[in-house]
Amino acid sequence: MKDAVESRGTESEKQGAAGNAKGNAVWKYWKEGYGKGMKTRIFIDGSEGTTGLRIFERFGGRDDIEILPIRAELRKDAAERKRLINEADVVFLCLPDAAAKESVGLVENGDVTVIDASTAHRTEEGWAYGFPELSTAHREAVRNSKRIAVPGCYASGFIAAVYPLVAGGILPGDYPVSAFAVSGYSGAGKKTIAVYESGERDRELDAPREYALSQNHKHLNEMKKITGLARTPLFSPVICDYYSGMLLTVPLYTDLLAGSHTPEGVHAFLENYYAGERFIRVMPFGKEAEYNGFLAGNSCAGWDGMEIYVTGNEERVLVSTRFDNLGKGASGAAIQCLNLVLGCDEWKGLHV
Repeated sequence: MKDAVESRGTESEKQGAAGNAKGNAVWKYWKEGYGKGMKTRIFIDGSEGTTGLRIFERFGGRDDIEILPIRAELRKDAAERKRLINEADVVFLCLPDAAAKESVGLVENGDVTVIDASTAHRTEEGWAYGFPELSTAHREAVRNSKRIAVPGCYASGFIAAVYPLVAGGILPGDYPVSAFAVSGYSGAGKKTIAVYESGERDRELDAPREYALSQNHKHLNEMKKITGLARTPLFSPVICDYYSGMLLTVPLYTDLLAGSHTPEGVHAFLENYYAGERFIRVMPFGKEAEYNGFLAGNSCAGWDGMEIYVTGNEERVLVSTRFDNLGKGASGAAIQCLNLVLGCDEWKGLHV
């Protein structure tokens, strides 16, 4: 398994290094004829970014969709984007927030389904939150919605750990929740990728770097709202010198939980909560011992699922989620939502 993980990570690094050269990849794809004869028309608005590229790559080999291409020189042309948005059955928005809102404003065809990977609509009324595993209601909302907001990468790990505990009455809604996380640099976008992969970069990039020190991280709103917490979480993210993969941990004091709970009990609850879910695996209790007590942030790079570990002792419990910030934390989640909309297997075209 270790060899397979390392292979996935190497592949992701190669994809990231080549990302800036793929701006016209969709057009080349179309010209070669691969997209002909597909059924569901897809337009990726922002196909040259890391999320858009990963979505595009996951569509390789699928015969049920048709990619609507846009030439590189027209990517920012509002008229051309508007035409393609309204010709599509499904539009993926892989854009900064302001541009995503602009794209939604271009929709005139009432049959178009929009799947937004930006932060712009994650807490907006009328948008389904694209995390089907949270509840039957969440899955049905995604399945039946024309407007779907893909969760943020850090938020995905946090919500996967916290939402069930709040819903199950284990974690009080007013608990002062905190979380810390490490992530590969791809989650910060093309400019940061270029900085990290520069041959003349600052030596400080060789070490992990904590950020969002003002406690104003853009994922905090959805982390609070979706879980139903009364307080905004205290969140400490760290960016590290590897391409993709994320590890987020929520520490809990057992005496502040509702009732009497041990690490084994919390593990059993989460294992039952996510039973049967293809994308979320609650790992066997004590599994971390197989890694000598270490959990690496890049071990799920290239994979579209998420692992959950529960560790700790009688006084303090750690709930940790491990996944790819470009997989279940972005592009993989977006395609999972598409599959629900299309009524096919949720994992079609994904690596799980």
